[in-house]
Amino acid sequence: MSLVDIFDPKKEALDFEPWLGIIVSLADGKHTIQELVDYLVSHYQGTPPSNLADTLESAINRLIETEMIKLSEGAIELPYYLAVPANVMDIEKAKRLMAEDGYPADDTPTLN
Repeated sequence: MSLVDIFDPKKEALDFEPWLGIIVSLADGKHTIQELVDYLVSHYQGTPPSNLADTLESAINRLIETEMIKLSEGAIELPYYLAVPANVMDIEKAKRLMAEDGYPADDTPTLN
């Protein structure tokens, strides 16, 4: 999981730590926070630490504060520029759709 600047695709992508990448990848508009916690607990190597849920909550709150993820009341469909991996994305289409959604035209990164 990497953060890619679609306005400067040649710029080096910012890679997420694997567990943070899992959180972001499951922020797909279809998974609940509890499903995320359950997934990470079930895939933890060894016995999960007793504070894992608190650690995940803290990480999720930081991602919300930095607007990397948003919470919704129910399932949603992600827009094209968030749902399609950057390496197969039509960059011009993504830029156009982002502009239509009110994002700045030159500095909004997308996730892949």
